[in-house]
Amino acid sequence: MLKKNVTISLDGCVRGATLCFPASPGIIALGLVFGTVAAQKGLSFLETIMINSLVFAGASQFVAMEVYGSPLTWGLVVAMIGVTAAVNMRMLLIGASLRPWLGQVPAWQTYPALFFLTDLNWLLAISEYDKGTRDWGVYLGGGLFCWSIWSLSVVPGYFAGSLISDPKAFGLDVVLPAFFAALLVPLWKGKRQTYSWAVAGGVACLTWYLFGGYWSIFTGAIAGAFAGAYLDD
Repeated sequence: MLKKNVTISLDGCVRGATLCFPASPGIIALGLVFGTVAAQKGLSFLETIMINSLVFAGASQFVAMEVYGSPLTWGLVVAMIGVTAAVNMRMLLIGASLRPWLGQVPAWQTYPALFFLTDLNWLLAISEYDKGTRDWGVYLGGGLFCWSIWSLSVVPGYFAGSLISDPKAFGLDVVLPAFFAALLVPLWKGKRQTYSWAVAGGVACLTWYLFGGYWSIFTGAIAGAFAGAYLDD
């Protein structure tokens, strides 16, 4: 038993994994695509496994691979750091939203558990928290499940990479945006929230149109956060 009735249990972890299970086809598809992209970029099997399992950053792994080239120069390294930082800026807001829950958990448990933070298990954990759940095993179990499926699915994708000359020909380039779009459905809570979403989407599209690159993710997230804050009762 932790402070303020915050607990962790095996049942909670199992529940978190169960909640994430319906999304496993999407996770597997993303892992397969990343394995394919990594193979076509010339990464070794070991390098692919390490970046996929140790970095475990989903979307930012893809954008890093778009920038990656061989030989790897300091300029490429800086560019990869920049684009991955832009994509992962959303984690600042996601992590802050977990503070009321994990802020009551000892640091030696909280910080290692944050490695398993993803959009999916965050979304489901926050939903359970709003329902009164205080067993943070829901968050941890969901994260462990996502990490396991993600780590395994990259293997067949890597070995299939040599067989797929153009991933876009199979529509694999739309898997990632489709997965994130599907995550929005359970987040929608009414028309009022749609305003902040519209602001975020509008600013992101405008940024992408004017400047290109991945800064649209950062500007859209910040604009949506400010819009949501000012529109909130």
